[in-house]
Amino acid sequence: MNVVPQSLARVIEALGQLPGVGPRTAERYAYYLLRTQPAKAQAIASSLSKLHSGVSHCPKTFALIDKGQKFSPLYTDPKRDKQIVAVVADPFDIVALEKTNSFKGTYHVLGGLVSPIEGISPEQLHIAELVKRVAKDKVKELILATNASIEGESTALLIMQQVGDYPVKVTRLARGLPVGVDLEYADQITLTRALEGRQSL
Repeated sequence: MNVVPQSLARVIEALGQLPGVGPRTAERYAYYLLRTQPAKAQAIASSLSKLHSGVSHCPKTFALIDKGQKFSPLYTDPKRDKQIVAVVADPFDIVALEKTNSFKGTYHVLGGLVSPIEGISPEQLHIAELVKRVAKDKVKELILATNASIEGESTALLIMQQVGDYPVKVTRLARGLPVGVDLEYADQITLTRALEGRQSL
């Protein structure tokens, strides 16, 4: 005997496939959608149904763009410096950097990080396209903005090797102690980075 109606069970199962959403969270989301106004649930369903048909990738930067756009506005904007490129793992890393209002260059999305455990090889990432951009746009600086993880570090090292023959400056985002964190709570890697990147006062 089914305790939960099949339509509701299917929504719970579908929501449970999302990363970070466990069975209980999926149940809460599904029950919320059932209780809320039908128009709200329909709006969510409509936006999901148009997701793949409305989103594309920029062929130059591999950032997310609206279907129909040729290139990312962050690349075509004349105020952007095409010779400074921030290399990120995923499209939403761009959002984080843009919120700082401090970066006036362009971006290049790798589409992930090299991870043998997850079966992600360098050939699956947009590294070859990055090397072509370095040559074509005469890039002066690559800012490697990948995570401070084993995968992020190994991907950064690989990129440095790939662009080694080009006259391009390769930099890495500074690593150190976040504001408001006590030394006793900082991990060893963060403390090591903070010591290496210490500055004169």
